Amino acid sequence: MLDIKLIRTNPELVKENIKKKFQDQKLVLVDEVIEMDKKFRETKGRCDDLRSQRNAISKAIGGMMAKGQKEEAEKAKTQVAEMAKELTELEALEEELTAKIRERMLVIPNIIDDSVPLGKDDSENVEVERFGEPVVPDFEVPYHIDIMESLAGVDLDSARKTSGNGFYYLCGDVARLHSSILSYARDFMINKGFTYYIPPFMIRSNVVTGVMSFTEMENMMYKIEGEDLYLIGTSEHSMIGKFIDTILDEESLPQTLTSYSPCFRKEVGAHGIEERGVYRIHQFEKQEMIVVCKPEDSPYWFEQLYKNTVEFFRTLDIPVRTLECCSGDLADLKVKSIDVEAWSPRQKKYFEVGSCSNLGDAQARRLGIRVKNKEKGNYFAHTLNNTVVAPPRMLIAFLENNINEDGSINIPKPLQPYMGGTEVLKQKK
Repeated sequence: MLDIKLIRTNPELVKENIKKKFQDQKLVLVDEVIEMDKKFRETKGRCDDLRSQRNAISKAIGGMMAKGQKEEAEKAKTQVAEMAKELTELEALEEELTAKIRERMLVIPNIIDDSVPLGKDDSENVEVERFGEPVVPDFEVPYHIDIMESLAGVDLDSARKTSGNGFYYLCGDVARLHSSILSYARDFMINKGFTYYIPPFMIRSNVVTGVMSFTEMENMMYKIEGEDLYLIGTSEHSMIGKFIDTILDEESLPQTLTSYSPCFRKEVGAHGIEERGVYRIHQFEKQEMIVVCKPEDSPYWFEQLYKNTVEFFRTLDIPVRTLECCSGDLADLKVKSIDVEAWSPRQKKYFEVGSCSNLGDAQARRLGIRVKNKEKGNYFAHTLNNTVVAPPRMLIAFLENNINEDGSINIPKPLQPYMGGTEVLKQKK
């Protein structure tokens, strides 16, 4: 959410930003906010005047009564009553305008960074850098479900019976591999100096609207019937919500946190072979990293966060690349975002395995996350988040890049301690 002062003083900048994001339908919101804000300030000013006058007259009534000026006192009382009636009406209007302004402010997108490339959608994202050689082996790499089934590691048919499409049973070596990757990711981030958390897996609606846009919420979140609770789509939601309505000491920043959680999401792709198997699912697990910092430090932490993911994947012998998200691909709260994509030897292309985002003060402004500074006064913090790893999708990249011609799977050295010293997984079917 933007500072309303920016809309008051530089509405053209806000409109130009909307155009950069190809959301011209939202341009009218800027003018509506300006008009409502003008009316709000007029209403508030009148309310303040009425309160001041009412208080002054109320004090004077006591003096009139003491002097026996009953007629004048009764007239003053009538005047106070009329003021109270008008004040009640204006306060209701003030509350209504506040709600309408906030409703529109929540939809107006955040100001994107000047470095963000212009483009309508993810097809216009820009490759930044590649890490590792994208190898295509001499043998044909099987589809990931076929690999998992050869290891006796997945059961989709049973999951369809219990839960429907978009769910899975992992078992045996594949289930152990899944858990090992998450454990390794946890320790990887702890060794980077991040504090480990397991957060609540459900959050209230005020936290949901604080951490994400309405469009994202509608497309992603599962609502708990009869409760003011939503299942989280990522632990970032809980972790940023942790700081709601807090004033942080500047000396306590940056807050560098890493969190594990299951994630629940509505959308499941319905087209193409890559939308089957465990590529897009309703439920998965993820290790996340979150930073709360001073505004001037957020560019540094943005770079550190996505580099952490790159390093993690490279320790597991998976080639990756980074993509700068274009303006039209950025969610409304984001200032800047970089996707990390892993190489798929079978598809001979990269696919997304993580996303690093700098949200500026958007989440902090919505949730009331401030930083205490004695000289400058309190200000809103900046928040950032990035995926460390999110299996089972990551398993696709892992299995494809570590498979041998005989179908066995190499276990990279950093992961071997978590796999009980196992160096190779062998086919069982």
